Amino acid sequence: MAVLGLFAAVRAAPGPWQRVACAAAGFRGRCPGKGYAVGRAQSQPTFGFLLDIDGVLVRGHRVIPAALKAFRRLVNAQGKLRVPVVFVTNAGNILQHGKAQELSALLGFKVEPDQVILSHSPMKLFSQYHGKRMIVSGQGPLVENAQILGFKNVVTVDELRMAFPVLDMVDLQRRPKTTPLPRNDFPAIEGVLLLGEPVRWETSLQLIMDVLLSNGNPGTGLATAPYPHLPVLASNMDLLWMAEAKMPRFGHGTFLLCLETIYRKVTGKELRYKGLMGKPSILTYQYAEELIRRQAERRGWAAPIQKLYAVGDNPMSDVYGANLFNQYLKMAKHEGAEKLGASGLLKQRPSATQSCASILVCTGVYSPKTPGSTEPAQGGEAPPFHGHRDFSFSPGLIEAAHIVNDVDEAVQLVFHKEGWAL
Repeated sequence: MAVLGLFAAVRAAPGPWQRVACAAAGFRGRCPGKGYAVGRAQSQPTFGFLLDIDGVLVRGHRVIPAALKAFRRLVNAQGKLRVPVVFVTNAGNILQHGKAQELSALLGFKVEPDQVILSHSPMKLFSQYHGKRMIVSGQGPLVENAQILGFKNVVTVDELRMAFPVLDMVDLQRRPKTTPLPRNDFPAIEGVLLLGEPVRWETSLQLIMDVLLSNGNPGTGLATAPYPHLPVLASNMDLLWMAEAKMPRFGHGTFLLCLETIYRKVTGKELRYKGLMGKPSILTYQYAEELIRRQAERRGWAAPIQKLYAVGDNPMSDVYGANLFNQYLKMAKHEGAEKLGASGLLKQRPSATQSCASILVCTGVYSPKTPGSTEPAQGGEAPPFHGHRDFSFSPGLIEAAHIVNDVDEAVQLVFHKEGWAL
C-alpha cells in the first residue's frame, strides 16, 4: 500500500515507465547571494548536480550571467569540474553533441556529449520498438536523432505528406492541384515517435491522427478506429518554456495536449503512451543518475555519489520530477527497486543515491512576481496545473526544497550545505 500511495501522483496509463512512478510559500529556503562561510575543499565529491538549461543557464541564445559565475565555482584551475554535473534538458530538436558544443561555447569549458541528456535520450532503452516502422514528428535533425536513439526504420511527417498529398488540406497553397492516384505500395506504419514540437502543427496533427485512426495505413479508411491504437512514444511534456520573450512560449507539451484532445474528441477514448520521456519522468532521472555515476568513475572519484541536487526553473517539470524521484529513492530504500518495478528498462548497478533535492531558480518560467507562476491566485484559488495529463496534480511535488534567485546562488547553497569551499 505504501507503494501505491507514493505513485498516486502518476495516472495509470500503459507503459513501463509509469509503474515507478502551491508553490513554495514566499522564499522558503532561499539563500543569500553572499555571506556563506568558506568550508574545506574536498577532493572526493559525494554529491552531483542535475542542471536544467533553458531558464537556468540560458535564455534563448543568451547566457544568463549567473551561470558564468556558477561555473567559475564548479570548474577548477585545470578546467575540470570539481563535482559531477549532468545537463538535463527537455529540449530535443538538436543533436546531443551539438548541444554539448553550444554549452561549451556559452559556459567557457568543455562539455562532453555524455554530460547532456535530451528529452528523448532514454528512448535508447525502448529497444522493443527500434525495429518497427515509426512515423517521427519534430524538427531539426529528426532522422539522425531517431537513428542515434536506435530506431532503424523511420518516416517523417513530410515524407508521409509527399506520399499522400491529399491528407494535408489546411493550407490552401499546399493543396494538390489535381487528385493523385491512390498508392498501395507504402509500407504500413507501426508506431508514432514524438521527439519535439514540429513547425507546421496542423500538418503533423492531421497526419498523426490519420496514422492512428487507420492503424498505420493512412491511404485507406477504417469504419471504426482501432483501440488500443498503435504504440506512441513521446518526449518533452513541458507546456511552456522560457526564451527571450517576457512571457513563456508554447512547448511540446502544448502540442501533446492538442493531439490528446483531438484524439479524445474524435474517438471518445484516451490517447495512451507506451513511454513518456523527459522531466518529470522518473526514468529520465534514473538515466541521469547513471550518467552521474559513470562520470564520477571516469574521474577516479571512489566515494559513492549519495546526493543529487536538481536545479530548474519550471515547477511542473523540474521541481515535480526531482521531488518524485526523491520519493522514489526513499521508497526504493525501504521497499527495494525491484518491488517498485523501476529497473525493468534501465539495467544499472545498485544505486548509492539517497536523495534528490529540488532547487527552483527565478530566472525562467518561475517568477514570484508574475502571473502564471505557481503563486496562489487572488481569492486563495489554486494555480492552474501545467503538468502533463498523466501526472496528476500534487501540491507537495511542485514545492521546491529551496528557492533561490539564480543558478549561482544554487551552487553556493549546495557548497555551503556540503561544507565545500566557494
